[in-house]
Amino acid sequence: MNSRDLFFILGTHTILAARGSRSGNHHPPRGLAARYDKHRRIARWTLPIWLYVSVTGVVVYVMLYHL
Repeated sequence: MNSRDLFFILGTHTILAARGSRSGNHHPPRGLAARYDKHRRIARWTLPIWLYVSVTGVVVYVMLYHL
């Protein structure tokens, strides 16, 4: 892995983590209020973002402290 790949992972992780936390704040209240149509619409985008951020978070940690 070269430095360009590492910075790409770090950059996408940072941007999507900021975006995912913003949309994640709107997600639970709509589910709890039983507005399932809006809940599903947001979850369709939020889930893949959160999965990517969680995996790349581990990758970023390994890159920072173990490479």
